[in-house]
Amino acid sequence: MRVLTPTRHDPPGSPVSENTTVSASAVADTIIRTVELGVTIRDAAIDGDTTIVFCDLITTAAGCCPGCDMVGKYRDRIERRVNDVPVVGHPLQLRVRVPRYRCTNTSCGREVFCHNTDRLARAGWSTTRRCARYVLRRLILDRTTVAAVARELGLSWDTVNAIAVDATTTVVAADTTRFDGVRVIGVDEHRWAHTRHAAGGGFVTVIVDLTPVVDGTGPARLLDLVPGRSAAALTGWLAQRTDSFRAGIEVVAMDGFAATRAPPPAASPMR
Repeated sequence: MRVLTPTRHDPPGSPVSENTTVSASAVADTIIRTVELGVTIRDAAIDGDTTIVFCDLITTAAGCCPGCDMVGKYRDRIERRVNDVPVVGHPLQLRVRVPRYRCTNTSCGREVFCHNTDRLARAGWSTTRRCARYVLRRLILDRTTVAAVARELGLSWDTVNAIAVDATTTVVAADTTRFDGVRVIGVDEHRWAHTRHAAGGGFVTVIVDLTPVVDGTGPARLLDLVPGRSAAALTGWLAQRTDSFRAGIEVVAMDGFAATRAPPPAASPMR
């Protein structure tokens, strides 16, 4: 065991100044499983309720320029900050040192570039890849609210909501057979965003397959989420489906919201 002094990574007076005691970096990597993200731990500190973990990106060779694919020349290192899954009930932020390189190809338009960090997090995102899986598990399996997950991660409601929407869209889109055999669909609106100026008032139209429920073979399945809540949202979604899909719909179940009760276009086979 050793006492770390993370203030050497931060200027005097930095809020990250409280010493903490951790085991060797190999044990810490095992506990927090940072190796699966392509980083290894070198230090840790506490900033209020958040655990700060200082990491190095694991690299085996110099990075290749994304513009010309030529191996770069080492220049310096920068720090990338991403939030990860909570540890012992506290939000966790990783501060990862990432190598930067200079492109030696004079004909390439890229001058400086960072080592690839796709294993750690998606480009431009402030959370690790496994954080998205954590969000989905908490929301779907544990039935936790977005607000509660945001508190666990030390993130804003909008950030967690964006993660959930993106991950859900990816999962749904990956199921290319979800439109097969659909005879009964359910339509309802749901207020997804609670900000004053959210598009469509923050509402989405939720479309589910109720065929398994009617047949007694299983639960309802999510088919899609469409921005807004109106007849146009539903009819527009139906217009994007195939003729065979529309011809197979026998029943549409929806609530009493007036905007979605408008009759569908004459070409629609719904009845």
